[in-house]
Amino acid sequence: MDIGCGSGLSGEILNSVSPADGGPHVWVGMDVSASMLDIALQKDVEGDLLLGDIGQGVPFRAGSFDAAVSISAIQWLCNAESSEISPQGRLSRFFNGLYASLRRGGRAVCQFYPKNYAQRSLISSAAIKAGFGAGLLEDDPGTKNSKLYLVLTAGGGEGHSDITGVVKNMSDVEIQDGRRTFRMAANKEGRRRSNKSEITWKKEQMERRGKVTKASSKYTGRSRRRILF
Repeated sequence: MDIGCGSGLSGEILNSVSPADGGPHVWVGMDVSASMLDIALQKDVEGDLLLGDIGQGVPFRAGSFDAAVSISAIQWLCNAESSEISPQGRLSRFFNGLYASLRRGGRAVCQFYPKNYAQRSLISSAAIKAGFGAGLLEDDPGTKNSKLYLVLTAGGGEGHSDITGVVKNMSDVEIQDGRRTFRMAANKEGRRRSNKSEITWKKEQMERRGKVTKASSKYTGRSRRRILF
């Protein structure tokens, strides 16, 4: 599936893939612009075309597609034309529909131009909430030619939500796994809170069994200072 297919340029590339590389691919394009789809029809592209707003969902049967691509389209989902239409709602409908339309183990790559870091986070968070394994690939970071790609995997069992395997064999790609920093911070926070949380949980369990427990205080679970002699 080509999301925001425009005049069908990406579809022409999909058609040109050689059999040795798994092609040519059968594809369906979806776009909100009738004029762009008309250009695609005049070019007599080989894919099927659908006029529709991806912010209203992806109207295909579950598991219809092996993969999806998108070039410079999903950032427009962050534009709300009225107070009744929220970017969060449009992103949620799109990513939930996309997830459903992909077979389990399917992949999607969406190249996009976020306005700022907040928009970048909003888009990637919406994809994760829909169930995707998600990661961001940045091409030429820090330059005016920088391009951002949202790489997605749709389930498929244990390990398939980890997108680092999708790009690990690509040349000139450096993987910066932000989950490691997050896990380290979470573990540190967990260690800081674990004593009190565990004691409180044990007390609740004992109270449910009818046992009398000592009331908790601000000192419950507090680490005591070690005194060495």
